[in-house]
Amino acid sequence: MDKKAVVYINQFFGQIGGEEAADHPPEIQEGAVGAAQALAAGFEGRISHTVICGDNFMSSNQEEAVSRILEMLEDIDFDIFFAGPAFQAGRYGNACGAVGKAVKEEFEVPVISSMNEENPGVDIFKKDIYIFPGGRSGAKMQEDAGKMARFGNKILKEEGPFPADEEGFFKRGIRHQYFRPDEKPAAERAVEMLLKKMKGEEYTSELPIPEVDRVEIAPAIKDLSQVKVALVSSGGIVPIDNPDRIQSASATRWGKYSISGMDRLDNRSSQGFKTIHAGYDPAAADDDPNRVVPVDALRKYESEGRIGELHDYFYVTVGTGTTVGEAARMGREIAQDLKDAGVQAVILTST
Repeated sequence: MDKKAVVYINQFFGQIGGEEAADHPPEIQEGAVGAAQALAAGFEGRISHTVICGDNFMSSNQEEAVSRILEMLEDIDFDIFFAGPAFQAGRYGNACGAVGKAVKEEFEVPVISSMNEENPGVDIFKKDIYIFPGGRSGAKMQEDAGKMARFGNKILKEEGPFPADEEGFFKRGIRHQYFRPDEKPAAERAVEMLLKKMKGEEYTSELPIPEVDRVEIAPAIKDLSQVKVALVSSGGIVPIDNPDRIQSASATRWGKYSISGMDRLDNRSSQGFKTIHAGYDPAAADDDPNRVVPVDALRKYESEGRIGELHDYFYVTVGTGTTVGEAARMGREIAQDLKDAGVQAVILTST
């Protein structure tokens, strides 16, 4: 198959470096570089170039980074674009989606990626590009890249149509006109489904309704001056020695730390605080942890009578890569502790 592909990967899988190289600007290299070789193994065409960009550079300068990548591709002839696999890495997934969407719109080529179902990039970009369910880490590289390569081969051979249920990628919510081989009218199919439903038999709806997990909004608090307020954060701010060993990504633990008698969080002593979060540049948070957990601002509100009191503890975990299941469990546990402490309002901070 005389077809050419371009692959997008981050600085880690592009063999530039780890988190210390996350600010690496976009570059393009000839051939299959780093993790792109896993795609090359199953792709029947040729990977002509690999685009590499640091996760921090992309997340902090997305418009500039995407624009530079599109310029790099202007004089390159390619038929398909691969991005990732991105596994459960949120920054990487967002980068794959943002670059992939832009490439599809600019060059009108199919774009294929792979992400773990917990990656936020799935919900953001599944309508724009093909995204296959992937593993949580690079241990699934060969398997995830294989799915992408095989589907790329089918697309370039024009073996469609490509229904999500049959191909295995996340449903995109895009409807296509399709003529059934049996030519059975919709009215007959609807009656057949209704009868099966009435009999308690299995049937498959032709218009599935997505399940949405909705959280009921609590009523507004009219007078904060009489309320005990607590700070809860997914920004990874912990004591210097990280006593609860909260993971820097894919967290399964949370911490509760005393701020009794503190006017602000300190970072310059053995009793100080830092961030252990692997999903953002830690420099600003390490310089002043109050930027993520604003104890200083809440103390001011407390002294001005704008809130009744600040709870003696703040609660923290890490959001990047953390599964919905683990986040829900930790949320329930933290909420129970807050209720037991008589906290009436919570300020949630992130990164």
